[in-house]
Amino acid sequence: MNRKQTYSEQELVAGCIRNERRFQETLYRKYFPKMMAMCLRYTNDRDIAMQIVNNGFLRVFKKIEQFSFKGSLEGWIRRLVYHSVSDYFKQHSKYVRFLILEERDDKVKQSALDDLYFQDILRLVDMLPAATKEVFRLFAIEGYTHAEIAKQQGISVGTSKWHLSAARKRLKELLEQNNDRFLKVVS
Repeated sequence: MNRKQTYSEQELVAGCIRNERRFQETLYRKYFPKMMAMCLRYTNDRDIAMQIVNNGFLRVFKKIEQFSFKGSLEGWIRRLVYHSVSDYFKQHSKYVRFLILEERDDKVKQSALDDLYFQDILRLVDMLPAATKEVFRLFAIEGYTHAEIAKQQGISVGTSKWHLSAARKRLKELLEQNNDRFLKVVS
């Protein structure tokens, strides 16, 4: 009988620190589905999501000796993979069109935009209602047109534009509300 070996988190971390492939593979297989699902929330392109996840796990294996069991291993891995999401979209800034607010919009305090990290912006996007967040993500991050979004989501072009406008308005409010908190993080 060939039973699958299970390891405790301590054994997994210790094996990864020793650079043992079976422990690295076990850790990867254990957390890959959740990390892939997280990445797919930010991009519908499975190839890009796979690239981000793999870069995230590379980061995990490089920094595994820093994990101190003060929190959950999954949470620590999620944070590192999330940084890979952020890095990807920073490097491919053509996707980050939502930072350029339309001229008819009221100006957000410039310090909020200057001092925000991309991860903070993604956290604010996560606070949007589900349908609005999805339209915003497709348009601003992934670069779809309103016609493509309308077809994919089964809504009208006008509804897609409304969701984008609502997202921009709400994000500006959240930026202004959280400006002081972000400045403390940056300082």
